[in-house]
Amino acid sequence: MTVHRWRSLYPAHAHGRTLHDFYADAPEGVRVNMVSSLDGAAAFGGRVRPISNPADHQLLRSLRAYCDVLLVGAGTIRAERYGPVTLDAELRRYRREQGYSPPPVAVVTNSGNLPWGAALFTAEGPHPIVITTAHGAARCGPDVQSVVDIVVAGDDYVDPVAMIEGLRDRGLRRVLCEGGPALLSTLVAHDLVDDMCFTLSPTLTGPQPIAGQITAPALDVPQTLRLRHVLLEGEYLYMRYQRLHSRA
Repeated sequence: MTVHRWRSLYPAHAHGRTLHDFYADAPEGVRVNMVSSLDGAAAFGGRVRPISNPADHQLLRSLRAYCDVLLVGAGTIRAERYGPVTLDAELRRYRREQGYSPPPVAVVTNSGNLPWGAALFTAEGPHPIVITTAHGAARCGPDVQSVVDIVVAGDDYVDPVAMIEGLRDRGLRRVLCEGGPALLSTLVAHDLVDDMCFTLSPTLTGPQPIAGQITAPALDVPQTLRLRHVLLEGEYLYMRYQRLHSRA
C-alpha cells in the first residue's frame, strides 16, 4: 500500500497522526464523503476520478472501514462501476478486531431499475441493500430478491428519513454516503448529515451536469457545521466537519 504523508494544518499539534486517528470515530448517523473541484463540480464527465487523486482514494477506502453500511445513489453505482466493498489487509484486520463484518452497499433508486448484471450484485460478499419505492420494489422479481435486501421507503420517491430508519432497524447505524450530488442534496435538505468529509480538489472543470432528480425542498436557512480538522496532501485539502448539536 502506498503511504502518503499527510500534513495537518489544523490543529497545529496533530503532525504525525494517521488517517485512522482523524477518521475512525465515525458517529452514529450519516457521514458524507465527497470531493469537489474549485468551481464546485462533484465530477468531470460523469466520473469522480478526473478530479480525485491517489490520496483521496486512500481516504475513501479508509472511511469504508469505519461504517456499517455504504450508501450510494443509483447513478453513482452506474457511473463508477461499483462492486462489493473491498478493504486492504490492515483495515480488514481492524474490522475483525472490532467485531464488524464487511459493510454492505445500499443503493438508492426510485425506479428499481438497476444494472443487475454488475459486479455489485453478482460478486461474492455481503448482499447489497436496495432502498427503493413500493413501485420500484414491485419491479424486483424473485431472482433479484434472492440476492439483495430490499428496503421500501416511500411510494413514488424514496423518503430519506424512512431510508435511514430502515437501515437503523437492520442495526446499520453508521452510514457512509459516497454520493452522488442529488442524494447528498436530499440528505442535506432533510437535515440528515452528521459528519462531512470534504476533499477540495485543485481543479477547474467548467459546468458539469448533475445526474439524478432532486426532489427535496430547499432549506429555510443554511446549516452550520463545526470544523474538526484540515489536512493537506499535495495540492488537495481534506476537511472534516461535524454537526454542531446532538439530535437527542
